[in-house]
Amino acid sequence: MNKTKLICAALALSAAATASAGGILTNTNQNIAFLRNPAQDAVIGIAGVYSNPAGVAFMNNGFHLSLNIQNAHQTREITSTFAPFAYGAKNFGNTTKTFKGEANAPIIPSIQAAYNKNNWSFQFNFAITGGGGKCVFDDGLSSFEGNIALLPLLSQNLDVLTNELGLGSLGLPTVSQYDMDTYMRGRQYYYGFTLGAARKLNDHWSVYLGARVLYGNSNYYGYVKNIKANINGEMVSAPETFKNLSAQTAVAVGTYTEMANMYQQAGDMANAAKYAQLAKDYKVKAVMLGALGSATEDVTLNCDQTGWGIAPIIGVDYKTGDFNFAAKYEFKTRMRLKNRSANSESAKNLEQLNRYTDGIEVAEDSPALLTLGAQWSPLQQLRISAGWHHYFDTDAKQFDNHQDKLGGNTNEYLFGAEYDINKRVQVSAGAQFTEYDFTDSYMEDISFNVSSCSVGLGVGIKLTEKMKLNLAYFQTFYKDYKRETNDYYNISGLAGKVIGNVANELLGPEAAQVAVDKTTALLTTPDPSTGKSMLYGADTFTRTNRVFGIGLDIDF
Repeated sequence: MNKTKLICAALALSAAATASAGGILTNTNQNIAFLRNPAQDAVIGIAGVYSNPAGVAFMNNGFHLSLNIQNAHQTREITSTFAPFAYGAKNFGNTTKTFKGEANAPIIPSIQAAYNKNNWSFQFNFAITGGGGKCVFDDGLSSFEGNIALLPLLSQNLDVLTNELGLGSLGLPTVSQYDMDTYMRGRQYYYGFTLGAARKLNDHWSVYLGARVLYGNSNYYGYVKNIKANINGEMVSAPETFKNLSAQTAVAVGTYTEMANMYQQAGDMANAAKYAQLAKDYKVKAVMLGALGSATEDVTLNCDQTGWGIAPIIGVDYKTGDFNFAAKYEFKTRMRLKNRSANSESAKNLEQLNRYTDGIEVAEDSPALLTLGAQWSPLQQLRISAGWHHYFDTDAKQFDNHQDKLGGNTNEYLFGAEYDINKRVQVSAGAQFTEYDFTDSYMEDISFNVSSCSVGLGVGIKLTEKMKLNLAYFQTFYKDYKRETNDYYNISGLAGKVIGNVANELLGPEAAQVAVDKTTALLTTPDPSTGKSMLYGADTFTRTNRVFGIGLDIDF
């Protein structure tokens, strides 16, 4: 179990809030008009500064401004089944648990502005283009607890492993129950600033060229502490107990070694061999107990990440009769986030924590995005719209090449309509269908998405000829993503590494690899009668999301 809880902390603290509609790393809800009707890709209006910037050139001359505030609340739920959860002191023997995190973004602001003069339109957009809030998991995550839950399982199988490695039976204390205190919080904001210009070529065509600067700011904070183990019916401090037992065992190693030397000098080779073997056995036991003590130490993670990137944007709009068509392409934004960390020393002991190492840069690209849209006005007071979004996720580099685990790219399909009740009041509604192409290995409880259907509706009220108030409500209905595995969160690999480290210290590098292989085989080989291994686990991922919005459009 060498440092297993450090890995858990790192994974759990990676969870960051996102109050978004859009792809994996992209927020498309950058104007209240989107909440009213998500199919904005061919709409001509001030909201088009983000969704259809080329079409803004067809607006009237003058200065146009849109001020928007959104309030979002999101939950994430992972229902996990893992047999060792039954060892948890607070789980009452249950093997299935639901882990829930809440993300709140009280204020998500955005500004769209355009100045139109004859055939030209000069535009500016500010919005939270990724993330947008804080996510808190008060009781940890399944991958987090799953690693700690392995402590009893490992303790009950250590003699099997050490015997297979030729180290004999250690007689280590058996852990019958575990407990711990955990907390994690993730905060993530990606601020997007876009400048660009559109030109109307004639009454039908317009084009756009711009660039967006993306600035990322994130913080991950949390801890794992007070890990306890029930040994011989008593719940005790795991690190303190294992370290004390290791120290006591090390004393016995010295005692037995002295006795072996004494008998050898006396010519009593039988007793010399006996006590030499005891010294060897106790040394193995001392090393293992020391590793368990180190694995259960308190860990604190506190990492700030900042970085920026820039990418061009191009667009085109075509008007003909009652129809308008538009396309936009946002290039990939190369992002490298710089870490400033104040982590505990224990956080440096595992390769898996490299993502939070002080001073390094972490890859976090925002993918390229292609949008196509169409709008039809069969009646003067009615506008029907549709759109398609394609995110090039597999081309966007993520830390440790995580994007390679994707099954494919993300696609979105959008539909909506707007109707003028009279000269002052508009109503609109629409839907967005988001389809991700994930694999089981890509899905992580630390931060996940699932395919969904979102619906939005709202009203636009003309307060004056130059001012319009927008009010909207937007809700996402998520599908469930289910998976099963006989190597739950690769825990066998972590356990194997622990055993491997011990074997490396005692027997050398070649024996360490043998230890890893044997540990993996023992814990992940399915039982022929059930088809499930000791590390069989199942997860169901889902989310909730709702957003309220208010905005004001002003013409000067």
